Amino acid sequence: MNSITKYSILLMSLLLLAPSPYAEENNSLENKLGASYLDIRHTDDLEKLKELKIIRALVVPGRTDFYIEQGHVRGASVELLNLYEKHLNKDIKKEEQKTRIVYIPVNFADLIPFLLDGKGDIAVAFLTITKERKKVIDFASGYSRPISELFITHKDVDSKFKTLDDLAGQTAYVLKNSSFVSHLKILNAQFKDKGLKPITIKQSVDYLTSEDILEMLNAGAIDLTVSDDYKASLWAKALPNIRVREDLILNHDAHVGWAIRKNNPQLQTSLNEFANTIKKGTLLGNIVFNRHYGRDQKLTALNLKEERSRYSQFIDLFKKYGNEYDIDHFKLIAQAYQESGLKQDMRSHRGAVGVMQILPTTAADKNVNISKVEQLENNIHAGTKYMNFLRTRYFSDPAITRENQIFFSWAAYNAGPANVRKMRNLAEEMGLDKNVWFQNVEVAAGRIIGTETVKYVANIYKYYSVYLLLEQSGKYKDVNETP
Repeated sequence: MNSITKYSILLMSLLLLAPSPYAEENNSLENKLGASYLDIRHTDDLEKLKELKIIRALVVPGRTDFYIEQGHVRGASVELLNLYEKHLNKDIKKEEQKTRIVYIPVNFADLIPFLLDGKGDIAVAFLTITKERKKVIDFASGYSRPISELFITHKDVDSKFKTLDDLAGQTAYVLKNSSFVSHLKILNAQFKDKGLKPITIKQSVDYLTSEDILEMLNAGAIDLTVSDDYKASLWAKALPNIRVREDLILNHDAHVGWAIRKNNPQLQTSLNEFANTIKKGTLLGNIVFNRHYGRDQKLTALNLKEERSRYSQFIDLFKKYGNEYDIDHFKLIAQAYQESGLKQDMRSHRGAVGVMQILPTTAADKNVNISKVEQLENNIHAGTKYMNFLRTRYFSDPAITRENQIFFSWAAYNAGPANVRKMRNLAEEMGLDKNVWFQNVEVAAGRIIGTETVKYVANIYKYYSVYLLLEQSGKYKDVNETP
């Protein structure tokens, strides 16, 4: 049996049931999400892909480029690929003859390996085109104007930097394993030749995106980062405290593109032809990107005096109960900040109480058994003990890493353990790792209960990263001073 026949048999039943690829409902998970296609491996070019009537797009889940909302796939990359799907089928009238694009969620690090292994046909991320990458893959980059990597500052320190040399001795917090890191090392070599201090390069923790780092900059957790110019300019509209320094250029005249295999010239040509009509600088391109970049931002200025005062009041209690139940106290206080903004007097419409927003009925349950949660210490104790109960009762499987046990417990704290069980089961059906939250179970979560829990866990993790940074930077060293 040849590859076309084999894959056609596997996919035909789904294709015959699919509605118009241009209808809104065609963005439903049933029609667009193709994680299960990871078991199908081939490296065919566009002609054969059209015979299969399926093109597999490898996408990285996030809050802007690809996400799931109310049972539908959304995001800037989704919209661009929907337009490409229209482009492919513009002269085809019969629905059964049209080519569909399905989305396969993967980790960023897996984009190129999966592409080369035949697990997908397009790696859909705005990858910087480098000599090293061009040795193994090709790019569709017709839409890509030259981009620059710019320094982005917080408004409170912006006036300190007039030239690149003024950045000597500063600390830049940048995306882990990004091209920014290598380019900063080149700049540091130039500083050394001038007798200047190097920039301290601090790479982000796992799971954070460049958008997350811009949010952290806006919140005042960091003073300096690096971003691609188009992304920084778009996010600056939603993040009022960042300053995009078009005069402080780390690297210029770079290009980004979607990746394809070297043996797929037909697909590359088709993508370039389409991409030249949807440039980021055009009105249509800006509409697509502005619709998704900068949405749902909730990080606030954690280094303000008011927040420092709250931190000083509560941190010892979080350390006390974090140690008792073996949970990182920074993760606990980050959760409390997401729940209440560290406000003990907060009450929800459902009756949740205090900084941990725990229900008195939950606190009174035999598995927690803490009373008087309107009192601060009891509230923190009850919330922490309930987190420990969730972790040990539902997520203690050795196959789940310690870190993911906490992520799943956060999700269960927000949505309930029964819903998290459903999310994990669905993730497994989708071909994702049911034991990993980020970029795996969080994708399925959008199908079960929408985006609330996805945002909840993501925000706590960002607050956790912010608290770590503020502690390391010394911004909370004098937390006991009068605000």
